[in-house]
Amino acid sequence: MPEVLFSFDQSKSFFEQRVAPHNRWHPDVPPVATVSPGSEFRLECREWFDGLVHNDDSADDIRNLDLSIVHPLSGPISVEGAEPGDLLVVDILDLGPVPQESGPVAGQGWGYTGVFARDNGGGFLTDHFPDAHKAVWDFHGQKATSRHLPGVGFTGITHPGLIGTAPSHDLLGNWNRREAELIATDPDAVPPLALPPEPNNALLGHMEEEQAEQAAREAARTAPPRENGGNQDIKNLTRGARIFMPVFVEGGKLSAGDLHFSQGDGEITFCGAIEMGGYLDLGVDLIKGGMEAYGVTNNPVFFPGNVEPRYSEFLTFVGISVTEEGQQRHLDSQLAYKRACLNAIEYLTKFGYSPEQAYLLLGAAPIEGRFSGVVDVPNSCATLYLPTEIFDFDIRPSAGGPQRAERGSAAS
Repeated sequence: MPEVLFSFDQSKSFFEQRVAPHNRWHPDVPPVATVSPGSEFRLECREWFDGLVHNDDSADDIRNLDLSIVHPLSGPISVEGAEPGDLLVVDILDLGPVPQESGPVAGQGWGYTGVFARDNGGGFLTDHFPDAHKAVWDFHGQKATSRHLPGVGFTGITHPGLIGTAPSHDLLGNWNRREAELIATDPDAVPPLALPPEPNNALLGHMEEEQAEQAAREAARTAPPRENGGNQDIKNLTRGARIFMPVFVEGGKLSAGDLHFSQGDGEITFCGAIEMGGYLDLGVDLIKGGMEAYGVTNNPVFFPGNVEPRYSEFLTFVGISVTEEGQQRHLDSQLAYKRACLNAIEYLTKFGYSPEQAYLLLGAAPIEGRFSGVVDVPNSCATLYLPTEIFDFDIRPSAGGPQRAERGSAAS
């Protein structure tokens, strides 16, 4: 087993760990360890809401979550010789739930998917699902099933939702400036247009207290993806993936967290993956001067993982850039994917699922989302590929009609 460079005691909050994680991006967060190129190591990770979501049949925990505490990142890990302008080569060697543990914290044999309420983060379809809901999933090896979604079981594409390098001071300043400008266009938007720096509940590793208080006022929230990678929520960053990450500070300062047992493309409910704590085994190397040499200056590039479910049949839903009220939009691919999701949800209700159950399913199952046409004015075309084999009944259209049955309910 690779050496553990960041450990978590799953019985304790991440505010009580021997070595604190960090839940903000800042260039001055000190590294917890330094490794040489060619090293392999393990990061233990805590689930993104610190054990506050429970294995029960109520969504009150999801409804009342405080977004200022996320995400607890394991790291940073400094790589010897890494300098601004280099590319950090990161191999995902292995990952999974908390090994050899069962218990009350997500990752200890189970995980969860949530729908956030509109006034607490919302989601991709928050206009249709303004309240909180939850599904709890049990892990059986690589397979997940849920009492809140009977009739469904699938092999997950386990991955870190969040992995990135530290920003430079200049890059951090650019993030804060441009996101503040966006917020100013509609400061009362619900959900908000962006999340500004928030000192409350900020953790900055083992930074000195006085320095941490100052840094927390400018440190960036970890919710969105940015130039450093971050919360990209790409399900194919799984075992076998190789990521080429821009380096903005000395050592690179690599951090990761927000492990997912499974997720559909888009993570559409916002808490849409199957969230869990666990472990992440990484290997690192360097390409000196790689950012300029390959033109990889704004975002990482990667080879997808080579381990994924073998689903061969997909029922595919199409959406175009026309609103539900019939208003034409010009090449609005975001709207087109929303319409594809809504079409899939409507279809699944014909088999007995509630709309909320279908929404949770599309967030957690390994669906594939694609922008299929983005040039044919006025309509973008987006598609959602739903694996038919994840159901224990036939969801394919037929002359006999849908097999409607009582299929329980999501936690609410």
